[in-house]
Amino acid sequence: GSVAAMVTAMERFLAVHPDHGGTLALLLTSDEEGRAVNGTRKVVEYLMENGIRIKWCVVGEPTSAGRLGDIIKNGRRGSLTGRLTVHGVQGHVAYPDQADIPVHKALPALTELCAAVWDRGNEHYPPTSFQISNIHAGTGADNVIPGTMEVILNFRYSTDVTEEELIGRLRGILDSHGLRYDLDWLPSSKPFLTPSGELLGNVRAAVTAATGAEPQLSTAGGTSDGRFVAPAGAEVVEVGPVNSTAHKVNECVQVAELETLSAIYEDIMVRLLGG
Repeated sequence: GSVAAMVTAMERFLAVHPDHGGTLALLLTSDEEGRAVNGTRKVVEYLMENGIRIKWCVVGEPTSAGRLGDIIKNGRRGSLTGRLTVHGVQGHVAYPDQADIPVHKALPALTELCAAVWDRGNEHYPPTSFQISNIHAGTGADNVIPGTMEVILNFRYSTDVTEEELIGRLRGILDSHGLRYDLDWLPSSKPFLTPSGELLGNVRAAVTAATGAEPQLSTAGGTSDGRFVAPAGAEVVEVGPVNSTAHKVNECVQVAELETLSAIYEDIMVRLLGG
């Protein structure tokens, strides 16, 4: 939806402002939901190597909650995903003394991790969140104690804590429970923030002009490819459709909302480049 709105907005803008005072680029990538190795990250690396600077970046993530433009994102939390394997000794459920049960040993540690306060958040970010997304143990047989338990866990973290601090505290809790474990980390996403600036001010003004309401700033939710653009020195703001059906069956957006969103994108270009 945002891609369509951006393309049509660019068409109208260029028709009226063919000699605008800047450079417009539309970046579409295919791996934003995955490990994000060969998309925006590679493009930003190429631009930096060739001395091309991104000044402003508008990301079309579906940021709105109840109505178009009620929320825009001026940053995102970091994301850190780990794969925890707790080791035990497989055995028969009738002879637990001859086994080492990883599930029983891991549960108190996981309970402590879920209850831990990692930080209090700040004026821009909510408190860091720890979540368990997957747990697996067992052979499928009802009379076999498993030899391992696998857990996938995730931190969505603020700038009040570092990745290294989170990993250190998590390991400390696991060690305090005497667990034998392996812990591997997927490539992380760093938090980023655009607290103020030309882009944020003009995006807010464009949204208000189109919807009649002032948007709320937020850094909540998932992450986005803005995390690769912001470290290059760009101001990054996300504004897009209502996300109430995101990742659901029959994911959809109202056509009328896309038309308004296209007008918002065009207005942003006019305010920044149309002069």
